[in-house]
Amino acid sequence: MTSGVGRCTVRQVNERARWLTLAVVAAGLFLAVLSTTVVSVALPTIGRDLRAGPAELEWVVAAYVLVYSSLLVAGGVIGDRRGRKGAFLLGVALFGLGALLCGLAPSVGPLLAGRVVQGLGPALLVPGSLTIVRATFDDPRQRAAAIGLWSTSSGVALAVGPVLGGLVVASLGWRWVFLLNVPLSGALIVLAAWLVPRGERAAAGGRLDWLGAVLATAGVAALAFALIEGHDRGWASPPILAAFAGGAAALVAFVAWELRRAEALVDVTLFARPAFAGASAAAFVVFFSFVGVIVYLSVYFQQVQGLSPVAAGLAISPIGVAVAVAAVLSGRLVGRIGERWPLVAGLTLSGAATLGLLRLGPDTGIGAIWWDLALAGAGIGLCGTATTSIAMSAVAVARAGMASAVVNALRQVGQVFGVAVLGALVYASPRFVTGLHEALLLSGLVLLATAALAYRLTP
Repeated sequence: MTSGVGRCTVRQVNERARWLTLAVVAAGLFLAVLSTTVVSVALPTIGRDLRAGPAELEWVVAAYVLVYSSLLVAGGVIGDRRGRKGAFLLGVALFGLGALLCGLAPSVGPLLAGRVVQGLGPALLVPGSLTIVRATFDDPRQRAAAIGLWSTSSGVALAVGPVLGGLVVASLGWRWVFLLNVPLSGALIVLAAWLVPRGERAAAGGRLDWLGAVLATAGVAALAFALIEGHDRGWASPPILAAFAGGAAALVAFVAWELRRAEALVDVTLFARPAFAGASAAAFVVFFSFVGVIVYLSVYFQQVQGLSPVAAGLAISPIGVAVAVAAVLSGRLVGRIGERWPLVAGLTLSGAATLGLLRLGPDTGIGAIWWDLALAGAGIGLCGTATTSIAMSAVAVARAGMASAVVNALRQVGQVFGVAVLGALVYASPRFVTGLHEALLLSGLVLLATAALAYRLTP
């Protein structure tokens, strides 16, 4: 009897430890995602204070996401080989350091440099956090639920980001949008060091594929530069044409190099698997549409409708609240019926709701569109667990960091190109609302097309 009670106690302790570990690593993801959405509401104030133009403000978002996305795969491999807990802790420390540099920046240049340093953090902590979740939860249904809750933390960040950003800007100033991350990062380091088990290195030996990392980073950076700067410098100007050509060449060279390596940074043959290819496309498109729309809706509510940062954040909040709620539901659905239908339904719902936002005009009240925003967010939330679950199921545990990093990298690259491409459409038009309509139309159509692709490719 005593031994039975003892075994039950040990089981309960282990179970509690699993969920505490999940809470800590999900908090890391929360901070990483929050740093994208919380800044979007602060952009007009940053522009006035630092006298920054539209392209420079786009870089405030893109510089962070660009570094984050292009180094995610390298960060996943580092975690696999050198230890996931150590990679997670280093990532949180770099994130906090970059936030400090941003908060103290005297001009746009140092602010962008701080965003680059800050972006190094999620490149390590995000893939590390997800592989810690996979290693912690052995039962497939528990793992699906845990991944759903892990994804929910990003949805919560999206929900509170615009509102929190507006409150902070209105009460403390835009610098505290960054500076508040410093004590939060310190607290997370202490908790992670105490609660997260060290675990074993999942992959041994070998040198990191630095050439592959450089080629991937250079390719994405060059294309992002061309898309963001093209409307200011001219699409046919030599620097923009050179950036397009150089970026494309770097990405082609990256694929060719990875196919030749025995220990590739990215196993590009994974994309020959239909399900993985469909999930990857969905990951890219969802964030292309979602984050790009959030950024320019923030500008719309403040510059066109004249709302305060707080009011603009509240106007956008239905998207994030719905993401958080739907992400929890998505985890349960994936555990019961698989990934296909949550993914297809989410893409379809989000695409249709985004097209519904074409009703926006200069004087459109939030009461007329809040449910479109909520439906778009609900669709995004349904997609999250499905795309991640497909990626994690496609490989052995030893390459879990690589697989999760690939899908997360595509999400972040989607953010970069969403801000860049949709921004090019928004600012190319003489009227902001007209340009916003073109951006919303493109986003909605791409989401619906990806839903059809996911239906065909996902079993």
